Amino acid sequence: MAGVNFSDVRKVYPGGVEAVKGVTFDVPDGAFCVLVGPSGCGKSTLLRMVAGVETVSAGAIKIGERVVNDIEPADRDIAMVFQNYALYPHMTVYNNMAYGLRNRKVPKPEIDRLVRDAAKILEISDYLDRKPRALSGGQRQRVAMGRAIVRQPKVFLFDEPLSNLDAKLRVSMRVEIKKLQKSFATTSIYVTHDQLEAMTLADMLVVMNAGLVEQIGVPLAVYEKPTTTFVAAFIGAPPMNLLRVQAEELAGIGGLRAVPAEGGIVGIRPEDLDLAPVGSAPEGAVALPLTVEAAERVGPESFVYGTLDRGGTVIVRLPGQAVPSIGEKATAVARHGKLHIFAADGRKRLDS
Repeated sequence: MAGVNFSDVRKVYPGGVEAVKGVTFDVPDGAFCVLVGPSGCGKSTLLRMVAGVETVSAGAIKIGERVVNDIEPADRDIAMVFQNYALYPHMTVYNNMAYGLRNRKVPKPEIDRLVRDAAKILEISDYLDRKPRALSGGQRQRVAMGRAIVRQPKVFLFDEPLSNLDAKLRVSMRVEIKKLQKSFATTSIYVTHDQLEAMTLADMLVVMNAGLVEQIGVPLAVYEKPTTTFVAAFIGAPPMNLLRVQAEELAGIGGLRAVPAEGGIVGIRPEDLDLAPVGSAPEGAVALPLTVEAAERVGPESFVYGTLDRGGTVIVRLPGQAVPSIGEKATAVARHGKLHIFAADGRKRLDS
């Protein structure tokens, strides 16, 4: 087992395109670290540099105590699970899982034990004689995971492994991956653009944007205390409502030691808003008059979309399916203590 250390890691492609712009953080031994962010943020590039399939332009990556920048991928003691499974179509499931072990000259009885133990854990023992074309997408992904597990590496790397699966299967496979990682206690780095996937899997969440790390933390802490408006809007579904306000409005909200002259941005999660009739908001509450533009009923809750009288839009998350009519006037009222206040440029959180 081993942790992974990133020290001012950079990746610059020919032509000067800087994909990763100086990333520094530690993944503790045994942690499940999820790199999350939009397409092009550098998360997959960072993962490929750990794997050794991308060179490091500057800085250092350590696995355990060993700098691996110039070490061949096969010698890094890592195992990778890909988005497209990358199974050999002409080989059986058993041979797909055993292939890497044979290349490493592992004795045949040990190969057989490792493959069958992994197949039992993944519940694919009945498919060992089948070829990949005879398997479902979920079964193929289990085979790909089994091929990684039998290696017993220091670090598991996951490159968006669930993106090709349907929604229902993604949920069940998330649970399986989390259970497996905990049972093996192997350091894992997982890349995804799906913030729900990131929140449910991670022990350690790393939010990336434009080649930089925006925030690192436990998923719930990142959700409850985003440090920038990018993180606030990216983590959470529906996203946080963000309203630009003037200095006098910030002063009226209170809670800040110093109010910046340029004003700031106030964030409110959709679930931290209630809808009230016009003019009925409690005294002192942050109240936003609006016109209902649309509503989505999604089982046990509903999302109401409104156009604010002050300009802009807001989303309110309500329990149940009772929603106002389209065109109806109402007031969105923020619950006490649930505001998030950011600097005007969105780069810094101002409230504690």
